[in-house]
This record gives sequence, structure tokens and C-alpha cells, in this order.
Amino acid sequence: MPTYTGSCHCGAVAFEVEGSIERALSCNCSICTRTGSLLWFVPRASLHLTTPESAAGTYLFNKQVIRHRFCRVCGIHPYAEATDPQGQAVAAINLRCVDGLDLDAIPVQHFDGRSR
Repeated sequence: MPTYTGSCHCGAVAFEVEGSIERALSCNCSICTRTGSLLWFVPRASLHLTTPESAAGTYLFNKQVIRHRFCRVCGIHPYAEATDPQGQAVAAINLRCVDGLDLDAIPVQHFDGRSR
């Protein structure tokens, strides 16, 4: 399985993530619209931080079930953490923070998070 690297803008929050990128999710909820995130969902165990977890702040809103993680220095949102409907820990990786991707080559699924 491929391993990708990524980070926030300043590098204070950096990670490696294992998996195959088959598609991205573009959500129109209030936070995803503002951050411009393109999300790739993986099991949380596939995400390995290479910097201290304390470098990332946490933002909760609405139902407070998704932990939106952001860099305390530059403010970029590289990933989020949650539990899927089956009770499994998942990470939503912001593909815009992954090194060396051709984002135009990744199919994008649109999700109406605004209505939820």
C-alpha cells in the first residue's frame, strides 16, 4: 500500500498516511467550504503524525463529533478525526496538504454536508 507524506503550511503538523487514494470528497458544509478541503477518508490507524500531536489544535462545532485538527502556528487544516457509523476510528485527510499529488487526476465526489 502506498505511503504519502503531508503537512500544514509551516510544517509544524506533519504526517505520513498509508492507503490508496481512489477519490476525494468535496463537502459544502460551513467549515469545508471555508477551508477548501478535499477529503480522503482512511482508518485512523493509517495516519501517523511525525510531529507532536500537541502541535495541532482541535476545533469542534455543530454536533461536536468531528475533531477538526489545525496547525496552531499557520492555521492550516491538514486532517480531522471522527468515528464512522460502524464505530471505527477514521481520519479525513485534506488532500491539499499531501505532498506531490496531481489533484486534477483524482475523481471528486460532492457531498451535501450543508443539509445535514
